[in-house]
Amino acid sequence: MRLIKYFILVLLTTTMTGQELQIKKEKNLWNNFTYDVGNIFGGVGYSYSRPFHWKGNDWANFGYLTGGTLLLFTVDDELSDWKNGFEDDIPDFVIDYGNEYGSPENNYMFTGGVYLAGLFTKNEKLRRTGVLLISSATAGGFLQQVSKRIIGRARPKSGASSATFDPLHLDRVYDYDSFPSGHAMLAFSNAYAIAKQFKSPWVKGGLYTIGMIPGLVRIIDDFHWVSDVAFSTVLSIFIVESIDRYLDSKYDEKYNDTNPKNVSWNLSFSPNTLGVSLHF
Repeated sequence: MRLIKYFILVLLTTTMTGQELQIKKEKNLWNNFTYDVGNIFGGVGYSYSRPFHWKGNDWANFGYLTGGTLLLFTVDDELSDWKNGFEDDIPDFVIDYGNEYGSPENNYMFTGGVYLAGLFTKNEKLRRTGVLLISSATAGGFLQQVSKRIIGRARPKSGASSATFDPLHLDRVYDYDSFPSGHAMLAFSNAYAIAKQFKSPWVKGGLYTIGMIPGLVRIIDDFHWVSDVAFSTVLSIFIVESIDRYLDSKYDEKYNDTNPKNVSWNLSFSPNTLGVSLHF
């Protein structure tokens, strides 16, 4: 009987020790880091695979996005001429912010800083936000770099019309890499992902506005057409939403736990209407 009791005691002690080691392992900085890196690549892969799983409403939204982009394409030259009437009225600090913030190197400095802050402070929600920011930027950034080379659309500053293309180049051809806009995609991805931290529609709206500035500045500076920026902004929403859905299964911390998916985006497209509607 004593032998049995001793065996049970050893078994319980071993089990408890194993659980303690597992808890310590889960809280280890390196394990958190490697887990997050795996989720970054997993999120990118998940976002790229989503079109294979789209259903009716998803394809409808993609159709609206395509149709809206084509509609803007028909008036890109006119919109470019129209904005020339007030481009000198834009403050220099807004122009500087728009051009610098959306660049890849500055973007990854920001997103990496958010992630590292969450990692070292052991704040899972902030870590998850960093993972969402990095994976969204990576997915969108790679996609737009490949698309630029395939499509080869002339930039406004090239002097060519919006309908001028020099496609299918393995090497990047400058002044013929307008579509889509990397600055718009990276900046709005960040704004949209960070806005998920907040419930207030006013805070969300403010962040969205800040996130749209780089895209608008690139239009003002003749780097992009309006259709480039509009397409990139909406596409960044699709990317962030898909990766966020993937991360829901990977982290205990959710955004806005009381109603985590209460915000929905829909595209509207008709002869007299073109836009994006936000319901919350």
